[in-house]
Amino acid sequence: MQDQYGREINYLRISITDRCNLRCRYCMPEGIKTVSMAEILTYEEIIMVVQCAARLGIRHIKVTGGEPLVRKGCAGLIRRLKEVPGIETVTLTTNGILLAEHLEALKEAGVDGINISMDTRDRELFRMITGGGEVKTVLQAVEKALHIGVKVKINAVSLDWEKMAEEGGFPKPDQSAGWIGMTKLAKEMPVDVRFIEMMPIGLGKSIQSMSHKELLEQMKKRYPDMEESPGVHGCGPARYYHIPGFLGDIGFISAIHGKFCQDCNRVRLTAQGYLKTCLCYEDGIDLKHILRSLDKAACREENIEKAIRNAVWEKACAHCFEKPSDMTEENPMSAIGG
Repeated sequence: MQDQYGREINYLRISITDRCNLRCRYCMPEGIKTVSMAEILTYEEIIMVVQCAARLGIRHIKVTGGEPLVRKGCAGLIRRLKEVPGIETVTLTTNGILLAEHLEALKEAGVDGINISMDTRDRELFRMITGGGEVKTVLQAVEKALHIGVKVKINAVSLDWEKMAEEGGFPKPDQSAGWIGMTKLAKEMPVDVRFIEMMPIGLGKSIQSMSHKELLEQMKKRYPDMEESPGVHGCGPARYYHIPGFLGDIGFISAIHGKFCQDCNRVRLTAQGYLKTCLCYEDGIDLKHILRSLDKAACREENIEKAIRNAVWEKACAHCFEKPSDMTEENPMSAIGG
């Protein structure tokens, strides 16, 4: 399934809940309102959407939230998604707090990999940024996953702990609290540690983060032998590097300083059934309305497929976090950097 710019769209991220058991400052702080379960897609509705999407060319599914493991039956949904004809991989993104108790069920369901969000190894900073989470719980889940043979990647938002401390509210960190401590996870364990550039969306606008140009320069000073890692690490846009002696690789997902819109292969389904084609825009289609407004299943599927196809075709050429001067009228795709 292609959009009007010729990009192959084969990856669907599905939020199965808007709820979370943490209150990360840049994502879901205290006081945020959740919607009623009646407004959330049922698992049966999600399966129908995925069946339609798979017939159009979607091959990879990422189950997300909120925190997906707070919704009962997550592992069972993953099993059903794996059974949809055409779907090749189903992975999960989680904050790791509930992961250990669900790992066996997830492995049995056939999950192809788990991404675990963890921004720091420092216990105090982790508790402050997540609103009370215990980093030890997450690290234990990582170890258990590796022990039972589940592939793990660790996602760390590239927070600038030094600047956050200067602005007040956070203690001054030592070296192990920031990116140095996180990279050591890839040295100690066979996991890829990916640094994610903060996108200026919502509460993320108020959080100090590092540009990946700066972060990579700092890493290369500390690890002068690091070099780009060959091979495929997944279906996403991360650019990977290998450091000699490390068991895992270091990845960069650089939405701002390494813009990858020209290779974007994904769309997102919100927990309330809205298909978003780009995080930067509200463009998309309300699939829940189609799912719940038509009586016959065949009619619903036909209309869902048509809606997905049309929404993907209209997918924006690039996100709009840059200044307008970065784009040219002659070639709108010129705003899509490498």
